[in-house]
Amino acid sequence: MRIPTRQECYHIMYSMKMMDHIVAHSLQVCRIAMFLADSFEADLNPDLVEAAALLHDITKTRSIETHENHAQTGKQLLISLNYPEVGSIVGQHVLLDKYFSSDNPTEADVVNYADKRVIHDKVATLTQRMSYIMERYGIEPKRRVYIQMLWEKTEDLEEHLFRFCSFSPTDMEDLLGPDNCSSEFSDYSRINSVGVTSAR
Repeated sequence: MRIPTRQECYHIMYSMKMMDHIVAHSLQVCRIAMFLADSFEADLNPDLVEAAALLHDITKTRSIETHENHAQTGKQLLISLNYPEVGSIVGQHVLLDKYFSSDNPTEADVVNYADKRVIHDKVATLTQRMSYIMERYGIEPKRRVYIQMLWEKTEDLEEHLFRFCSFSPTDMEDLLGPDNCSSEFSDYSRINSVGVTSAR
């Protein structure tokens, strides 16, 4: 399995001209995903979680103009870069291919849920995030039905995931520890000012 290092992820993000606020969002999603992967009593690949979380919005910037399905084009991009496992998770960060595909949490579950806990670059409750999505994107009735379905599936996912840890979803923000995303953003900027440095 080929998984890009964090520095390689930063280089891919930079090469795709990701807007700074989307980079900041991705760093926060990664922070949550890594915390959850470490907290769940499940056998998860932390490198896979990290890379997929960082790259989940890899084609989001260009999708603002093209209106492409950024989950699917992100998946295709990463497959073309020979990261098919990472691409598969990126392709599921909006809607999982299958909910509860395993009794235990999967990397795709963790990245999908972590994305639903961030508004812009701030940690939020699931209700806050889904309300934001409904307000911003639920303009047409058909779209509102889709978002409501997504909301219900994510609530079920949250309930399922937190069976595997000792704290509740509402406790998570307090347990996350210091928010180091601003320093991570500085690392992202520094690495890309000189190109990819040595792998971790």
